[in-house]
Amino acid sequence: MALTKESLVNEVHRRIGFSKGKSRQALETLLEIIKSTLDSGGDVLISGFGKFMVKEKGARKGRNPQTKAELILRARRVVVFKTSGVLRSKINEE
Repeated sequence: MALTKESLVNEVHRRIGFSKGKSRQALETLLEIIKSTLDSGGDVLISGFGKFMVKEKGARKGRNPQTKAELILRARRVVVFKTSGVLRSKINEE
């Protein structure tokens, strides 16, 4: 089950005690800061969690799976996430 934005708002409300409106506003503000930082080419490092980065992907050959026709996929920027050692260890605990 995926953790949705609404679930995050509810968790902030429950754990911190902010009103639902304040919780939503705090979450939206945080997400806007992350988006604008990535859009400007910066990295977002959250200690104990991981690092969000924008990587440049070059143009490359591809294939339409339905028609098998070859095509060129355009160059683009993608967001990648690298987990911190702390999070990786927590996920892999037995």
